[in-house]
Amino acid sequence: MSRARAVVFAYHDVGVRCLKALLSGGVEVPLVVTVADDPGERQWFASVAEAARDYGIEVITAESPGAARLDARLAALAPDFVFSFYYRALLSEALLRCARRGAFNMHGSLLPKYRGRAPVNWAILNGERETGATLHEMIARADSGDIVDQMVVPILADDQAGEVYAKVTVAAEIVLARSLPGLLAGTASRRAQPIVSGQYFGRRRPEDGRIDWSWPAARIHNLVRAVAPPFPGAFSDVGGGRLWIHRTRLEAHGDTGAPRLYGRAGACYAACGQGTLRILAAADDRGPLDLTRAAREWEARPRALV
Repeated sequence: MSRARAVVFAYHDVGVRCLKALLSGGVEVPLVVTVADDPGERQWFASVAEAARDYGIEVITAESPGAARLDARLAALAPDFVFSFYYRALLSEALLRCARRGAFNMHGSLLPKYRGRAPVNWAILNGERETGATLHEMIARADSGDIVDQMVVPILADDQAGEVYAKVTVAAEIVLARSLPGLLAGTASRRAQPIVSGQYFGRRRPEDGRIDWSWPAARIHNLVRAVAPPFPGAFSDVGGGRLWIHRTRLEAHGDTGAPRLYGRAGACYAACGQGTLRILAAADDRGPLDLTRAAREWEARPRALV
């Protein structure tokens, strides 16, 4: 019996791990379509292009001339499956129709929650205590097809986005590896996905990391965690310069008064609209902040926050 054939659209760590899961499961992958790396973006994640070439698989990018007639190329390859693993664009219906036995996507949330862009970041921002990875059938509407399988991962109180993304990557690999035999045999179960109102989320921009210090401390803590490096980061303009807040912790004591930065017993704190955060990592335009020195300065002269 000939091996099942799949064309893979992929990017990022999830793309690399799921591509390897397919190959480990005996699936033939003649073509990988990925996204050209942005030279202005820090590449903190694995390269799908490098992983595919290591296996001798042909790679094209969405920006290359060969992508212009991709639907004709896929039709000629006649793949059994088309997979999308953290690819940065929706696949057209023409591409989906090329998959003789189905087209499937790996999404980084527990669908139907957090459909759309940046699901890990949005889940943390909203204070969720769990998320996960979902393998689902692709249809024209984004992240809306029947669910094949999903796996839950916890979001701990101080987890940052990079840490949660690493858990989601492992969950994605596990979900695909355990679902693949059923997909190949045609016995994989599917369940209809309810479309829940208010669960489609859009792209996040660096400006969305601006802190509003009138918010409760818990909300600001979630923002800091959701956009912490390697993501763009949470920031505030203080005293004519920009201060980047990279890591915080909720404090049991709640200071009263206007929002401000202050020092106490060698530690740095931010009094918020309600509650207090201890600042554990920060930077300004010159680089990482020396928090011991900042604590002394802010104890002598607290900095107002607006």
